[in-house]
Amino acid sequence: MKNFLLYIVLFCLPVGISAQKKKFSYKFYGQVRGDLFYNSRANQETVDGLFYLYPKRHDYDSQGEDMNASPNGSFYVLYSRLGIDLQGPDIGKAKTSAKIETDFRGSGSDFSILRIRHAYVNLDWGKSDVTIGQTWHPMFGSFNPQILNLSTGAPFTAFNRSPQIRYRFDTGKWQLTAATVWQLQYLSAGPEGKQEDYIKNSCVPEIFLGIDFKKDSWVFGMAGELLSIVPRTSSTVNEETFKVRERLTTLSLEGHVKYSDDLWFVAAKTFLASNLTQLSMLGGFAMSAINPVTGEQKYTTFRHSMTSLNIVYGKKWKPGIFIGYLKNLGTNKAIVGETYGVGQDVDQLFTVNAQFSYNLPHWKFGVEYTPSLAWFGTMDKANGRIHDTYSVCNHRVLGVMIYMF
Repeated sequence: MKNFLLYIVLFCLPVGISAQKKKFSYKFYGQVRGDLFYNSRANQETVDGLFYLYPKRHDYDSQGEDMNASPNGSFYVLYSRLGIDLQGPDIGKAKTSAKIETDFRGSGSDFSILRIRHAYVNLDWGKSDVTIGQTWHPMFGSFNPQILNLSTGAPFTAFNRSPQIRYRFDTGKWQLTAATVWQLQYLSAGPEGKQEDYIKNSCVPEIFLGIDFKKDSWVFGMAGELLSIVPRTSSTVNEETFKVRERLTTLSLEGHVKYSDDLWFVAAKTFLASNLTQLSMLGGFAMSAINPVTGEQKYTTFRHSMTSLNIVYGKKWKPGIFIGYLKNLGTNKAIVGETYGVGQDVDQLFTVNAQFSYNLPHWKFGVEYTPSLAWFGTMDKANGRIHDTYSVCNHRVLGVMIYMF
């Protein structure tokens, strides 16, 4: 009897596997990527310089030497990646798909270990679809700058992958996107640095709403992002601890236009950003009032304008240029205490990125030259603006080799 049951199991097992594969398919993909780079000075960056943002300000020693005016460079393969795309089976009238993608970026200071880039499922009814899981932040948009640097245009454009529930409705010409977004790997800055707790304690996810109009080779669109965080839940005054109810809610706006055909890619984006540090942008907030008894604080946000233009031409041989400009617009209230965020001593940033790549099936070889100018100064507590500025320049050269499969 036992042998009979064993035969039944062994017979049914391949049948079950075959049944599961009906209307189901998968495809592995990935890339092996090497980045060789040189900088003429120290910079604000992550991943040991692979994710480049902007040059650091002057930092003089006792003899008047700028300690940040030292070149650096290295070679990494941390952004090699592996992924799998899955299709089916259908659920009712919805076509189903999923994606899992990982690289060796790690997190924090733990490099060369696996990290989730994308992990989501999608239900597609034709004109509408729902995505659940981690993928590109909706503010990243349906297109991104075509440059070789891994920052992909940050801090002039958004760069972020986050857990989300996203709905899209597409008529062919008009596309509406609505999403709720949580934070995991890319976090808001606050009193304790970059932490998940600020939005976790808020109990309110990021709320995104965007609309696009598509005609022929053109796309025009705009979007809004609502972020509501809780910077602190307690404070200490004269060695006494108090429960506080603090919240900072901000609205950021974005507009974009793109033209693309077989040879040309032309795209422009502009942001009016308020506290979008979780999107690899500059910004943050500051204390604008404080309760002397409980220590409860009120806040004002820094506003920044970011604009970029990207032009790329060709198929096999592809020259391209990326231009980015950022301006600190200050705060709408006076600052009375601490400030929290990224790059709050920066008044302006200006970057020109010139690239040239040679593209073959499965291969890309490219070189990129990026001069970046940053203006630093002293913050005016009355409005958060920067005055008495001086400029600092970094020259970055990047060489890239990518094998794609």
